[in-house]
Order: sequence, then C-alpha cells, then structure tokens
Amino acid sequence: MTEYDYWKIFPRMPRKVMIGDITIRDGFQHEEKFLSTAAKIFYGEEIILAGCRELEVTNLGNPAAIPQFRDAEEVLAHFRSDRFRKRCTRQSIPYEELVFSAVTIRENAVDRAIELKKRGIGPDRVLMMVSTDPEHHFANSGTTLSQYWREAERCIRKCRDVGIKMCGVVSTIWGSPISGATRLEDAVEFTKRWFSIGANDIEHADHDGSASAAEVYRYFSMVMDAMPDPEAHLCHLHETKRVASSSILAALHAGIARFEGTLGGLGGQPANFLDDCPVRGTGEYYYKDHRYVGLITMEDLLVQIDELGIEHGYDVDRVLWLGNKMEKTIGRRLRSEAIYNGRTEKGGNPQFRRLGLGKLIEKAGEKPGQLVPSEWPPQAVLPEKWGPGAWEVPPISG
Repeated sequence: MTEYDYWKIFPRMPRKVMIGDITIRDGFQHEEKFLSTAAKIFYGEEIILAGCRELEVTNLGNPAAIPQFRDAEEVLAHFRSDRFRKRCTRQSIPYEELVFSAVTIRENAVDRAIELKKRGIGPDRVLMMVSTDPEHHFANSGTTLSQYWREAERCIRKCRDVGIKMCGVVSTIWGSPISGATRLEDAVEFTKRWFSIGANDIEHADHDGSASAAEVYRYFSMVMDAMPDPEAHLCHLHETKRVASSSILAALHAGIARFEGTLGGLGGQPANFLDDCPVRGTGEYYYKDHRYVGLITMEDLLVQIDELGIEHGYDVDRVLWLGNKMEKTIGRRLRSEAIYNGRTEKGGNPQFRRLGLGKLIEKAGEKPGQLVPSEWPPQAVLPEKWGPGAWEVPPISG
C-alpha cells in the first residue's frame, strides 16, 4: 500500500524530531509550592538519561517575582559540575551535545546569564519573548513592543560576545487571553524580526491553548514557506481543550521537527502564590481551573511520535516511569494518559482470551485463521449499489 505512505502524502513531515524538555522550568513555574532543588536536579538528570538533549533548566529573572527559581544558580551549577559530567560519561551520553537553556525575559536576566557564563555555570541558550498582542506583551514584560525589540537586539549582541545563543519566542500567535483574536501574519513578521536582529532559533508558542489544528498547519506552512529550516523553529503548545495532539500532527505535516513538553503536562502562567505567601508572578491568573492549563504532556507526546514511526531518541518506557514519579512529587493526578494506558499493545494480552474458541472452530469444521465462510469468495465484491444508497425506500405511489 505504498500509495498511502504517510511521507508521500505529507512530504514535509520529518522522519526524525528533536523533543526538548521544559518540566523543571515551565512545568514547575506554575506550581504554588516550592519544588526542592533536589527534585529539580533529579528530574533534569533523569530526563537526560531517558534521551533528552535540550533541557530548559530555570528562569533567571527576579526571584521576588518568581521565587520558584530562587535556586537557579545552584541548579545550573549542578549541570555544569564534574560530578554530572562523569555521570554522563558513565551512561555514554555525550555531554557536549547537551543544550541547557534559561528564560531571561528582561535585560537584567540576560546580564545575569552572561555573568554566570563567565563563572563557568551559565546556560548555552537563553530566551526572550514578544507577544503579537501588545497588551499581553506589556503584562509579561512591562514594556511596549518597540522598547522590547530594542532591548532584545542589544541583548543578542551581548550574548554573542560570550557565546550564548538567543531563542526568540513569539507568543499569542493563535490568540491572546487578554485581547482575543490575533493575526497569523503578525507572528510570521515577528519571526522574521527576530532573525533580522540575530536570534539563533524561534519558539513559536501557544501559551494558553488557543490553537486549532487547521490554524497550526496554516501558520507553520507560512513559516516554512518563508524560512524553510526545520532546525530554526520550535513548536510550543499548551493543552487546555484536549486537542493539542492534533495540533502536533498538524505541525509535523507542515514540516516542523522540534517540539517540547513537560512531564504530566505541568506548566502555564507563573504562580502568584508560593507555599503560604502571595507573590507577584505575572498578575491574576488567566484560567479558572488548574486542570486545564499546562503544556502537552511529554509522555503522551512521545507515545504519539513513537507510534507514527518518527525517530526521537528517547527511552519511552523510562519517560513513562518518570511521569509516574512526577505525580508523587506534585501530589495529584496529572494529565498524562500514557502513564496509565501505556503504549499500544503489539503482542496483545493473551490472559484476556475467552476459553473455547479452538474447540468451536474444530466443531464448526473451520480452519484455523479462517475469517469468513469458506463458500464466500476470497475477496469481497462490492455490489453495484452499496451502503446508504442500497437501502433507499421507493416512494409510495398513491
């Protein structure tokens, strides 16, 4: 059935993808309790051992606003330590292939990343973000878009001087939780703007689950027509309506080959409460129920990609095990279905067989493996009229 080959129907679809993990940054920033430094290190290490090569480690912004990351330097230092490097060597993981990223929304955070780099514990890559909706952008950064573009250009020059790559994030592509509908064309233009000032790659983000599969395909087709380098574009989708997996497929069809997710689908807007104290975060929450925010789950994303036959580099079973551990860490049922339902069974479950089929086949005089009556033709022959048309009731004459 080569005429139905998926890659012939969708020639842009990649045969290999890169899937980054952002659990200990985006995933944890939404939680209203402090997740220990030990937990951040454990999950960061384990997802790398499971196959991750791009890990978003922390947020280098003001800890007063997002105190979840008050341990940012300690976490970064661990992943730069000789101890961790030796563990990678023992596990045959090429340390030089790992990319550690940090969010740096404003220039002071970029300056902090640069200082940490000079101390030998800084990130390889940092992220700054613009929203196509000026109101959403102001809520996140406190600046106008024009002010921010100038700041970003200045920061990219600084980062280049010390060997840090800049990822430009484009948000509110498919809609804004503040202003509503947005234009895809603006997001494509913002992507070009990022590249024009020196960004290394672009994260195309749906931060509130506004995207639909049709619009995701349309947008990424526009992007790939204008800037056709799969390594330059990263798809970041939040799951709020249980449709993000269809958007992942749409992005694949358009030629996108880089994705990211979080264990359990954790993540979302930074918490405005931590432990027993209100904190700044990014203001009032956009959502009403924490069960309907967060990213696409790493576990389910990997199962989906794996069963499409696309190479991804992960030990899927190890990630499913890790997802189970995460539910204990967070203390509630998270949003992965795969950690409960597993992967699609290829070998079946013989223990569920109903006894007696063999004897019934023998008694009926049938052959093992026979699927239809022996007197029927080996291949079905469709009649001239079939389906609904064959059951039309003639009109009653009267």
